[in-house]
Amino acid sequence: MRTYGQFCPIARTSELIAERWTPIIIRNLLVGCRTFTEIRQGAPGISTALLAQRLEALERHGVLECHPGPAGRKTYRLTEKGRELKAVCDAMGHWGARWLEIEPHHLDPAYVLWVTTKLVDVDRLPDRTVVVRFDLRDRPDQRYWLILRRPLPELCTRGLGHVEDVVATTDDTDCLVDLHLTRTAWPEAIRCGRLVLAGPPGLTREFTTWIRPSPFASSVPGTAAERASHHASESPDDD
Repeated sequence: MRTYGQFCPIARTSELIAERWTPIIIRNLLVGCRTFTEIRQGAPGISTALLAQRLEALERHGVLECHPGPAGRKTYRLTEKGRELKAVCDAMGHWGARWLEIEPHHLDPAYVLWVTTKLVDVDRLPDRTVVVRFDLRDRPDQRYWLILRRPLPELCTRGLGHVEDVVATTDDTDCLVDLHLTRTAWPEAIRCGRLVLAGPPGLTREFTTWIRPSPFASSVPGTAAERASHHASESPDDD
């Protein structure tokens, strides 16, 4: 592990937590991921070797515990030390929501819908599995399925023969992000045609009440002038 060679607690924390992918892994554990596959699904792009390396480092430093699971599958849980990092992740999320723009390369529908499964209020789900297929008009070759059931809803990128209860059609990933951050309410998106829900009317109405907003939806983005001033203050002086 690289070291800053400083006793400062910020430097020492950064040596472990500021490694690439590590905050994402911790975030995924905080939202309920337990297996290697679940953690990796919320970190698209990470290799299995690097994820294993990061998990081993976090276990070695007492941030998480690894336990044997069914069929030899390991499960991971944050320790008390690891759970205290929630405040760090929350601060990063609120700061990013206020000061950083969402750019085109951030708009991955699979990730947005994966996060959506983590925001489902499982106590409001019916006593059966509900399958919701999402189609995006700007990506007609891609489909996603939300498998809504207790105790853990999940996202599938293959149909696998599921019987679909609701089909949701959206314009693009921007619509999903706007719903996630409550920039657009579900009824408003439906009314203006950005979102179309096909299925039994009672079920489509209930579905929109099962999804909680992002925990960072309450962060008020800085104005354009504030953001410009913020970025200018981060730029090095010409002299």
